[in-house]
Amino acid sequence: MTVIDTIRPKYREAILQSLRAGVVPRIGHQHIQVGRANEVSALLRDLVSIADGGAVVRFIIGPYGSGKTFFLFLVRAMALDKNLVAVQADLNPDRRLHASGGQARSLYNELLRNIATRSKPDGGALPSIVEKFVSTALSDARTRGVEVEVVIREQLVSLSELVGGYDFAEVIAAYWRGHDTANEELKTAALRWLRGEFATRTDARAALGVRSIVDDNNVYDQLKLLSRFVRIAGYGGLLVCLDEMVNIYKLASAQARNSNYEQILRIVNDTLQGSSAGLGFLFGGTPEFLFDTRRGVYSYTALQSRLSENRFATDSLVDYSGPVLRLSNLTKEDLYVLLRNVRNVYASGNPAAYLVPDEGLEAFMLHCSEKIGDAYFQTPRNTIREFVGLLAVLEQNPNTSWREILGSVDIASDRDGDLHVDDEDELTSFRI
Repeated sequence: MTVIDTIRPKYREAILQSLRAGVVPRIGHQHIQVGRANEVSALLRDLVSIADGGAVVRFIIGPYGSGKTFFLFLVRAMALDKNLVAVQADLNPDRRLHASGGQARSLYNELLRNIATRSKPDGGALPSIVEKFVSTALSDARTRGVEVEVVIREQLVSLSELVGGYDFAEVIAAYWRGHDTANEELKTAALRWLRGEFATRTDARAALGVRSIVDDNNVYDQLKLLSRFVRIAGYGGLLVCLDEMVNIYKLASAQARNSNYEQILRIVNDTLQGSSAGLGFLFGGTPEFLFDTRRGVYSYTALQSRLSENRFATDSLVDYSGPVLRLSNLTKEDLYVLLRNVRNVYASGNPAAYLVPDEGLEAFMLHCSEKIGDAYFQTPRNTIREFVGLLAVLEQNPNTSWREILGSVDIASDRDGDLHVDDEDELTSFRI
């Protein structure tokens, strides 16, 4: 008797809608994951290290279409399963690690908007994290017969040794007062401060009595405070996922690029020297971002020396322990497995509901090869999107054969037979 591994409708719809739009799904990655066994094992060890109080920094490097974004989402999902808190954001012209016009604070805002835990994997988990800490402090205070605010300050005393730690603790205490007095305005102000939404110190002082705010100059310090706080709140640590690092490489100003590379150097130094605890960084970028000695990370000598790859890992020899983790392009075999997984998702995990047999998958790949060329499996964004479209047509036209349709499918291609996209950014949006 065949056991059917049913896929929940929530996951099915999220995956198929994302693939149809040409973007990476935010949930259900386990249903379409292919390959990367060694890379996944290496990052799993990193997550265990973070949960044990260690610090990790990784540069996930690969060409467009190699799977960086999907890999980052997959590691993020594994981090949540390990009881870590995860934050994620894409860099763009308005979001950087270092800036003077609010771009770094904008990056922090986006990270905190996407903050996730195992119980809130879709983001927006900051209130629940603070509530969990406050509830634990309340229980402890009742057991000891002391004021809750006393317990809160005792538990957060270790934050004072970090930059901005005193004000961070004051904001958490203010949240408790709002919780205790049913003052929703005070609770909201505390959460706004934690998310970096106060634009001026005057406003923060009027609302919470603190003298500092999250600004362009202290984003990394704030992330270190957050990692310490979530550990005190009962989580394993904090994982920070930053994708589209190529946007630093694209900055026209050499001074702006170097300022961002200085921030990366600070993160790398703290991690390698053990100055951080329970904190991990994953940077997703293209080879140009890292290896270009004129504009990339390697243009910054101190970073080049720290991130240089193992010289003995050549040809078929690999090393997954270094800070740089290269992702190769998908193979034809990987794409075949991916098509099978997508077919399975479309059928909600029921083999009896498959719309295309294995023979049809092979015919579809042959069709793609003829329309796009041999590179179709390396950057499969359009390939997968068209495959989902094929399944949709077969589902809604049950009297139609896949053989019949394949002759009319025309995957976007240019006159030279190469994959066609409107611009470079569109190509980067889908990387499985």
